[in-house]
Amino acid sequence: MKLKFIFAAAALAAIVSSCADSNKASLFNGKDLNGWVCVVDSASDVSASEVFGVVDGNIRIEGNPFGYMRTHKKYGDYRLHVEWRWIGEGTNSGIFQRVQGDDKVWPTAVECQLKAGRAGDFVMLGGAKIAEVECVGDFPVKDRVAGECEKAVGEWNEADIVCTGGKITVYINGELQNEATSEYKNGYIALQSEGGPIEFRNIYLTSVE
Repeated sequence: MKLKFIFAAAALAAIVSSCADSNKASLFNGKDLNGWVCVVDSASDVSASEVFGVVDGNIRIEGNPFGYMRTHKKYGDYRLHVEWRWIGEGTNSGIFQRVQGDDKVWPTAVECQLKAGRAGDFVMLGGAKIAEVECVGDFPVKDRVAGECEKAVGEWNEADIVCTGGKITVYINGELQNEATSEYKNGYIALQSEGGPIEFRNIYLTSVE
């Protein structure tokens, strides 16, 4: 009886693991940038291939010139997991949600800020608005709520961003940092070049339960 129970438990674990894997959509294959569109400031003479690449199985973004790499596809409801770390020193970057319209250095999007010391802030780009704050000026900000939770330069951080309809919720290293309501219910996902070298890994989507 005990042996049967062990086999049954093992079979159940295998089924659960299989379901979890089928629910997970990876956005980065660890080898190249297939599935992404890379954009740099049109005023720069530096090519996108010099800014965005893969180093030792991680996405490496140089930070200058400004720009971003976005998914080929638009997405609606999802939970996005992204891990990042700074190379050399903490500077500036972000994860864009609900990217709309044409590609340009400041697209219409809601940015989850990754700037060192401010990870989890929301920044509205390209005229994007959220319901929770008055969105005036070039880059309106909604401050994070939980304060400092980032790891030291060189260590991996985790961002989990849940998008359901217009609602966007951000967790940094497991702590709830921000919530907002956007007018957009789908769009591209993007990783920003802004400031200095940064690496990303383990980028995937799961469905929202």
